[in-house]
Amino acid sequence: MVSKVFSGAVLGVDGYLVEVEVDTAFGLPRFNTVGLAEGAVKESKERVRAAIKNSGYEFPARRITVNLAPADIKKEGAGFDLPIAVGILVVTGVIKPDLIHKYMILGELSLDGRVKQIRGVLPLTVAAKKMGFDGIIVPDENKKEAAVVDGINVYPVSDISQIVAFLNDDISIPPFKVDLVSIFDISKETLVDFHDVKGQEHAKRALEVAAAGGHNVLMIGPPGSGKTMLAKRIPTILPDMTFEEAIETTKIHSVAGLLSSDKSLVTIRPFRSPHHTISDAGLIGGGQIPKPGEVSLAHNGVLFLDELPEFKKNVLEVMRQPLEDGSVTISRAVVSISYPARFMLVAAMNPCPCGYFTDPSHVCRCTPSQIQRYRSRVSGPLLDRIDIHIEVPAVRYRELSDKMGGETSEKIKKRVDIARKVQAERFKGKKIHANAQMTSRYLKRFCMIDKDGEKLLEMAVDRLGLSARAYTRILKLSRTIADLEQSVDIKPHHISEAIQYRTLDRGVEKI
Repeated sequence: MVSKVFSGAVLGVDGYLVEVEVDTAFGLPRFNTVGLAEGAVKESKERVRAAIKNSGYEFPARRITVNLAPADIKKEGAGFDLPIAVGILVVTGVIKPDLIHKYMILGELSLDGRVKQIRGVLPLTVAAKKMGFDGIIVPDENKKEAAVVDGINVYPVSDISQIVAFLNDDISIPPFKVDLVSIFDISKETLVDFHDVKGQEHAKRALEVAAAGGHNVLMIGPPGSGKTMLAKRIPTILPDMTFEEAIETTKIHSVAGLLSSDKSLVTIRPFRSPHHTISDAGLIGGGQIPKPGEVSLAHNGVLFLDELPEFKKNVLEVMRQPLEDGSVTISRAVVSISYPARFMLVAAMNPCPCGYFTDPSHVCRCTPSQIQRYRSRVSGPLLDRIDIHIEVPAVRYRELSDKMGGETSEKIKKRVDIARKVQAERFKGKKIHANAQMTSRYLKRFCMIDKDGEKLLEMAVDRLGLSARAYTRILKLSRTIADLEQSVDIKPHHISEAIQYRTLDRGVEKI
């Protein structure tokens, strides 16, 4: 007898249907799994056998063959345990076959028959909805994650006995629901605020401009000047995540196994801060069976790279594709997978090897050539993708002792939201969402400057020695600064402020 149970697997961040076919035949007892089963899938036979026996059901002493179709895609993970067990119980007559075609079934089994949490439930629930299933049966610990998808019933189960009773129509399991409004309301509570940052008004203004236009930022300053403190507060001034963005981000975190059982949706913009010893596979993603890296885990959020020159050169260079395209493609012999990776890059570095160049309180003993070598660890093509370079000087005692504090994140965010609404209207119907993503075509259309502005920009290029690549960056920044002031036209003072945010284009001797 043959039974067919519907399950699913994840390829990249998207789910696809897997048909779990179970056949039993007379012969020596044997359990074979075919269909490019890897790792944990091959081991499922031992978990399934023990779980069925310890749940009080008889395991058939026959030759059992399990086929996972499509057979040309590798299957990984323990999520096939439960559908395999259901398939075996169908062929042995324990479960009636009448209802199994209505559901996608997912879950790992423990040896005592309990159903345990698995990865990637959200993309699989989205896939189940698209395929027209009446519902999806998931582990109880995954119910919150699956229930954020509207339009499909989510049935949580805790053990084999419960799913047997449910599929035999002996018991009724109410579909689990979540309140999305309350989830987004809770997410607005943050533990950090720009109000905590003393001084650094110029840096805070630059980060406001960066958040308003989606610009990448490089902060340069001595140790202890507050670069990391500033970076950690950037998500508090970014626009609230939309439901579509939250689903995109949650799918990545679900596939990576970073979603806890008490969390149904990632509603706060991610902030990822990998150590400078990270490998290129850790940053960009990879492995024999590709997994998302830090650039994808930072999707719709912030990727913070502290001590930028300390990262290996090959690690930094692999970031050029996601910075340009907003996605990363990992190719293997069997499969090629694309992960979304649209993030705001925030980097920090010391001005020199010792860290005290431009710091009036400490003596820097680095030579100009040492400083140049240190900065050259960050390649020109990577710097070319960073719009804002700002100095973050050491904070003076007078500013540290000031009890007033700075402007709150809430006030800054209101201005950012207004600027983003202007850009949303400007780029409506186009494939870009913020000023930082403008190409040459849109620069000519939306970044027109008057004669006074042209003179100022020409003077800056000639006198300050700004590089050619700084030209388009300054125009994009000027457009964002104008949006913050709700100005239709780019004015000379907008260009003047934008020029200040191109520190590294002036050369070491001019800083």
